[in-house]
Amino acid sequence: MSNRFLITGILFLLGAAAQPAGAQNTKPTVVLVHGEFADSSVWNGVIAELLAEGYPVVAAANPLRSVKFDAYDLDSVLSAIEGPIVLVGHSYGGTVITNAAEGNRKVRALVYVAAFAPDEGETTSQLSGRYPGGTLGTALAPPVSLFAGGKDLYVQQDKFAAQVAADVPSSQTKVLAATQRPISEMAFNEPSGTPAWKMTPSWFIYGDLDKNIPAAALAFMAERAGSRETVVIEGASHIPMVSHPDAVASIISRAATAN
Repeated sequence: MSNRFLITGILFLLGAAAQPAGAQNTKPTVVLVHGEFADSSVWNGVIAELLAEGYPVVAAANPLRSVKFDAYDLDSVLSAIEGPIVLVGHSYGGTVITNAAEGNRKVRALVYVAAFAPDEGETTSQLSGRYPGGTLGTALAPPVSLFAGGKDLYVQQDKFAAQVAADVPSSQTKVLAATQRPISEMAFNEPSGTPAWKMTPSWFIYGDLDKNIPAAALAFMAERAGSRETVVIEGASHIPMVSHPDAVASIISRAATAN
């Protein structure tokens, strides 16, 4: 049995076990997709809020290998979910949801959390450098060469807090820095495909002190995508789902209940 079908089966069983026999959850399933230098645990605060509101939630593991591969992997997760979906992406996870949701009628809303929303042919790295203010390049560690070819990128641990999570307690940022997952250079530089936001309604939330994606770039992408609602959190860093989980959960809930 392939890993894809094994994962799909596990997700199906988990979804079935989440509801009592005969129960029917009328709320859409919220699928959360993390970005680079992180794993699904960055959504923990948001997940707690959403579960308290009765939303089914899946925090998908993003491979961070390439746009096409990651979108294909996410599509496998989405295919195992019955009913409507609200798809949420953070940072590079925004690029992934932009590609994975294209043409998927189950996805009713896209929520971009300090996230990229590329147009066709654009790369994540191009968008990050489109406006001044981003300092990620100077915070990266030397690339790690992979045995099978290509390179992985990390943020230097001693620069992680200032670069990524300036509004998060230091005890927490040290853990985030130590557990960060790398992203391949290919993923940052691979052109994006047809964007789902041209057909699917979108919502945006980000901090005005984001150093990975300048606020001007986020505002540009939100306006271009025709964002139904854009929330800018004063003083927030690149990971508002960690520092302001209530605000992020709130906009997800509004996207889930929008007509």
